[in-house]
Amino acid sequence: MVESAQHKEHRIFGMTFASLYPLYVQKVERKGHSSDEVDEVLTWLTGYDKGGLDRVIADRTDLRTFFAEAPAMNPNTALITGVICGMRVEEIEDPLMQRIRYMDKLVDEVARGKKMTSILRSA
Repeated sequence: MVESAQHKEHRIFGMTFASLYPLYVQKVERKGHSSDEVDEVLTWLTGYDKGGLDRVIADRTDLRTFFAEAPAMNPNTALITGVICGMRVEEIEDPLMQRIRYMDKLVDEVARGKKMTSILRSA
């Protein structure tokens, strides 16, 4: 029996945060930004502190678990809009995929040099 596309889980959900994090850092550092800025947007998004991020990296936590155990997803995530990986983040139906793409979008904005107050959707 062939699995339907709806029941097949995307492989990114099983990727470890530890495999993605250094790619984010490399991306922003190539553009003259720092890992501290990556940490700032990740803590804003998820509620993890630096120690929590270090722990999920050391534990090789997958993205499904990373978001399921996030201390406090930011209530302003709905303000994150735009295109990442060819998709409008605000239109992604799968909640986990949307959270992953929010994370991608925030890191992309750091790399592009957007002001942190704008990235963090501050008033």
